[in-house]
Formats: sequence, C-alpha cells, structure tokens
Amino acid sequence: MAAFSAADLPDMSGRTVIVTGANSGIGRTAAAALANAGAKVILAVRDQGRGEAAAATMTGTTEVRVLDLARLDSVRLFAAAWQGEIDLLINNAGVMVPPLSRTADGFELQFGTNHLGHFALTNLLLPNVTGRVVTLSSSVHQIGAIDFADLNWERKRYRPWRAYGQSKLANLLFTTELQRRLTQAGSPVKATAAHPGYAATNLQSHSGNQVTAFVMALGNQLVAQDAASGALPTLHAAVADIPGDSFVGPSGPLGLGLRGASALSRRSAASRDPEVARRLWAASEELTGVSFPDPLTSPSDA
Repeated sequence: MAAFSAADLPDMSGRTVIVTGANSGIGRTAAAALANAGAKVILAVRDQGRGEAAAATMTGTTEVRVLDLARLDSVRLFAAAWQGEIDLLINNAGVMVPPLSRTADGFELQFGTNHLGHFALTNLLLPNVTGRVVTLSSSVHQIGAIDFADLNWERKRYRPWRAYGQSKLANLLFTTELQRRLTQAGSPVKATAAHPGYAATNLQSHSGNQVTAFVMALGNQLVAQDAASGALPTLHAAVADIPGDSFVGPSGPLGLGLRGASALSRRSAASRDPEVARRLWAASEELTGVSFPDPLTSPSDA
C-alpha cells in the first residue's frame, strides 16, 4: 500500500472542519492542508492575533475563533456560539511537560488541557458532528497510567513526563469509549486517534527545564521529522477508510514510531482497556460537568 500523503486528501469542498491549536505546528499544517483541499477550516485558538496570522498564510476559506481549552468557560462559550454541521473535529491542541501548573478550573495543566478540555468540547459539539472526531495522542501514552486516586497530581510528587503520559493515554481511552458510545447510539460518526511521532514543533519548548530543553532541541535537529510530515497521521486519521477507534502514526524505522510513513500504529494494552475507558469517562463527566449527549441527534434530526 502506498504511503499516505497530503495529495491523498479528497476534495473537501462544502465541508466544515474545526482544528484546535491551529495557529502553529502540526495543527497549523493540517489546517492549511484541509483548507487547500477546499474545506472551510475554523482555527480554534487561544490567541486571536496568532490565529489570524496563521490563517493569513493559508489558501482557501478559514475563520479564527477563540478557544482556551484550559478554561471550561471558554469551551462552553465556543460550543454555545456554534451553529451548523461539523464534518470533522480535530482535537489537536496540547501542552507538553511544563512545570506543575493548573488550569483555571484547578486541573493539572496537561490532563486539563489535553484531555478534559477536549472531552468537554467534543461532547458539547457532538450533536453537530456528522463525520469524524480525531484526537491527537502520542507514543508516550505507553508510559502513562490513569491514577484515579489523584488524577490532578494534588498529592503525589509531580513528574511532568508521567503527567504527559497520563494525558495522552487518556486521549486514547477517550477515543475508545467515544467510539463505543457512538456505535451504541447508532451514529455513523467515527472516533479515531493519531500521533505525529517525533515532530519538530514548539510543543517541546515549554518545559521550564534547561536540560530537558537542550535534549529536545538536539532531538529536533537529529531525529525529528518536520511539521508537514508530523501532520500526515492527523490527516490520515481524518479522511482514510479506517475503522473507528483506529490509531494512526509513523510506521518506522525500527518500529519506534518516531518518523516515517503514516500507518495504523501500535498502542498499549492499557489504552484499549474498556473498563478503564468507561471509568475515565465517568470521572471526566464529573470533573467537567459535561456528558455524552443523550439522545444523540444531529441538526438535521432536530
């Protein structure tokens, strides 16, 4: 099978796409490719000015809307203002190994932004989604564990990489449970996940640790692929004929998933555990106050 490339995107004319964190890195590259393919792309970003600067570099139809995933009030405002169908929702935005920080609602920043913010956004928008939800995870999910006794790192010693791993494992468990619920509801919408491998973006630049920053900068030069290559798994997961709950990422070399052609990717057994996925969903509903829409109806059904 030929490697997936941006040239494999179908004609997206008439389709509406939301990409969170689309002002830089992989999100920006994916948004540009989708707009170039004819989609109307909404750049859902924390900073309006940076979003508009990014949109100005893109061909096609774009729109910038403010969304701060570290604030549930911002997520609710974004969703409440939305009207019309959404063909594709790409949950791309994220933070990576910052010093211990908390969201406006008191959640550990990585868990709160990478998982809970997207959990709330997806469920609030889901009645409008007609095609697919793609959520960005990471191969680092394999070092993660869901600590239900302390999801927000309030009692144990904070370990940034472990916290990042937990948030990325949560992304995959969310995708698994979302797909189960969509299937149970008889919805044609698919939930898929992707990871970019090791892509050189500004995601790695906020650790606040000089040693970590140096190692990441060196890795960006010696190992990483560029943002365009890193965005291919996202696009692959967004448009390819793959089953729901698929996980897409770079295929090699050495099976490490750091770079290479986009393909269905390995994932840990923990990321496929249906009971943990259900339990995490229930905990996420309690923390955010947002639930799976029941009944699940699209705008055309209302």
